[in-house]
Amino acid sequence: MKYDFDTIIDRKNTSSLKWDYFDTQLPMWVADMDFKVAPEIIEALTKRVQHGIFGYAVIPDEYFNSYINWWKNRHDFKMKKENLLFSVGVMPSISSIIRALTEENDCVLIQTPVYHIFFKVIFDNNRKVVENKLLYDGERYSIDFADLEEKLSNDKVTMMLLCNPHNQ
Repeated sequence: MKYDFDTIIDRKNTSSLKWDYFDTQLPMWVADMDFKVAPEIIEALTKRVQHGIFGYAVIPDEYFNSYINWWKNRHDFKMKKENLLFSVGVMPSISSIIRALTEENDCVLIQTPVYHIFFKVIFDNNRKVVENKLLYDGERYSIDFADLEEKLSNDKVTMMLLCNPHNQ
């Protein structure tokens, strides 16, 4: 099936986080696509909506099995379903991890520049941000290891969050 990646869809003034949140920045800070979803996805969603019931659902085994199989097929890495946990999103998971593994007023280290929501999730959980600013040489970023070591030696820094892809 041919997919259309060429049609431009104006998403301004549609409550789009990507296009309506900031007026002065290029929206390169959020992973949000600007082309229509594949017809197969629209078809599956339409079928589900036409069912007409929107109650609470369980996560089917096929969800976990597809994830397990992806890792096995691509990396020969074996997982067990009982070691996986469903989450509604990355940031809610990070927020929960911060609350579970740190105390209020602890410091959480992040390497900037980073997705700006990392600051929000730390502040919203009553923790403090410590920045290990990445070094930029005009072409690529690298870690300032001396600064990182100094900041991680502080007893109040009890967690470090890594953000891919720039922390590779």
